Amino acid sequence: MIRLHIQGDLAPGGAVAPTLDQSRYLTQVMRLKAGDELLVFNGRDGEWRVSVAEVLKKGVILRAEEQTRPQAYGPDLELIVAVVKKARVETIVEKAAELGAKRVRLVLTHRTNADRLRLDRLDAIAEEAAEQTGRLDVPVVDDPVKLDALLDGWEDGRRLMFCDETGGAPAVSALTAAGDGKWAILIGPEGGFSPEEGERLRSLPFTTAVSLGPRILRADTAAIAAMTLWQAAVGDWDR
Repeated sequence: MIRLHIQGDLAPGGAVAPTLDQSRYLTQVMRLKAGDELLVFNGRDGEWRVSVAEVLKKGVILRAEEQTRPQAYGPDLELIVAVVKKARVETIVEKAAELGAKRVRLVLTHRTNADRLRLDRLDAIAEEAAEQTGRLDVPVVDDPVKLDALLDGWEDGRRLMFCDETGGAPAVSALTAAGDGKWAILIGPEGGFSPEEGERLRSLPFTTAVSLGPRILRADTAAIAAMTLWQAAVGDWDR
């Protein structure tokens, strides 16, 4: 069944107004008509079965019928990735949403050299991935910030899985030893972190340096591999 992420509140019998683009998708692409049903979610009120109440010239009105799933959230995982080429960042955002990341944070490092990014495009990618994977929320995608600034304002109690291309403990064993809770995964730029950045990261008390194996991975591959290992070790894949 079609799933859409909407902004409005959801309550029994309430009217739901999707965006104009969503309305066009429902009527012109999926050919829905009055009485047809779909699923919607807003990240607050769970998932709801709704029906098409009216098809207007400029939009669609939906009616909330019943809640199909209560609101729930995945593990508290953030993905932090150095800005790389636009196409690879888009892939990373999509896969982060599919693999359960709560938030994607983009950082600028000493070796960052990449295209300018459109945050609205990345938000749309995250939203579409959440719709397709059955999530009840959409991960937030943050504007790029400097790595040093991000580390200076680090959240108390959140562990950082630092994927260190120069070497580290095997990821699964390191994660299992550190335990569950709030985590972030950090993926570096093409060419890796500078020596100064690597030294600072390894010195931080909240950092767990891990290895992703003997091969050098591209940023998008490394992000997928790291999130997969994290989910297998301390995430929600056993639920």
